[in-house]
Amino acid sequence: MEKTKKRNVIVGQSGGPTAAINSSLAGVYRTAKDRGYNKVYGMLHGIQGFMEGRYIDLSEHIKTGLDEELLKRTPSAYLGTCRYKLPDIYEDKALYEELFKTLDELEIDCFIYIGGNDSMDTIKKLSDYAIVTGSDIRFVGCPKTIDNDLALTDHTPGYGSAAKYIGTSVKEIIRDGWSLETLHGQILIVEIMGRDAGWLTGASVLSRGEDCDGPDAIYLPEIDFDINEFVNKCRGLLENKASVVIAVSEGIHLADGTYVSELGNVIEYVDAFGHKQLTGTARYLCEILSEQIGCKTRAIELSTLQRAASHCASRIDILEAFEVGGAAMKAADEGDSGKMVVIERTSDDPYQASTSVKDVHKIANDEKLVPREWINEEGTYVTNEFITYVKPLIQGDVAPIMVDGIPRHLYVPGYQELL
Repeated sequence: MEKTKKRNVIVGQSGGPTAAINSSLAGVYRTAKDRGYNKVYGMLHGIQGFMEGRYIDLSEHIKTGLDEELLKRTPSAYLGTCRYKLPDIYEDKALYEELFKTLDELEIDCFIYIGGNDSMDTIKKLSDYAIVTGSDIRFVGCPKTIDNDLALTDHTPGYGSAAKYIGTSVKEIIRDGWSLETLHGQILIVEIMGRDAGWLTGASVLSRGEDCDGPDAIYLPEIDFDINEFVNKCRGLLENKASVVIAVSEGIHLADGTYVSELGNVIEYVDAFGHKQLTGTARYLCEILSEQIGCKTRAIELSTLQRAASHCASRIDILEAFEVGGAAMKAADEGDSGKMVVIERTSDDPYQASTSVKDVHKIANDEKLVPREWINEEGTYVTNEFITYVKPLIQGDVAPIMVDGIPRHLYVPGYQELL
């Protein structure tokens, strides 16, 4: 006999925010409502906040079509995120019992979690516990990460907008550097997010076109970094150019695994998943170049700007983010659990893609890197195959809804009081 559906949904956001993560939230909400669900609860600060009793009824905050459109255009995470690692299901049985008790009290049918690698680990553990205990709650992951490093999906929502912002910003940096005459030359080093995967840094190549040469070199963490070779490369570039712009991933490392950022900093902060905070890579390399070459240098960290720039969002990205949110809700409603929605590309030109679901156990804690053949032999640039891959993902614009000359965002009234 089929179990009676309780007709409530809960959704959370986790990990680093993006310019498109709220479009996925809008997709979950709209699809849940269209499929007849009564309540759509939102966790405040992901699974960690939920376990502390912090959640809201989204129906009280998303009341009109305009609210949904504002939500799609709002950067960061509307509900707030977390970086919380659930223990294995047999390590803390009481935690899981309490968590599932709360889900049952809220009469939850479907649990949707929007996030990246670490978030899919959460979906994996919760769906496994549901199987062990016979719970009929369905747990489905919705992909999100500017890092673009989730396995089994062609790309992740959030990446296209970040890539568009990086390509745009690097082009503007190149233009600015070109305009300044420097007697002994200058080198501008742009530090871009990316711990182990160089998808974001590779996107700096998008600045290249008929009106711009693009960056002079691109260094990804997929290739071991050699400081001496880097200095020689820069010295050679300065022989032919007055202004040199180089893009580097924050996670570039030496052959022994030491992050370049660690050479100039003592990194003390480590998150719940054991990730060191990486910063200062460009600053350290600028110091080395100043000492060994004697040229003017400038370190530029795009930092959170590359994931929060909704004013430079890709239309393809926002539309796909909404679509995968809806697909996650649809999959859970139709009985899937322990799955993640993936994007499958069928054509580059014209760009075409569709969604399907894959086993989250084959995705969680895995990492998709830039293929070696998409990086030149020297390890200092990306190839045309990389450009063909990324260019469709940045197409189109999403105009912000402007009020008094500034983009309007959707927010939760009294948010701090709820915490």
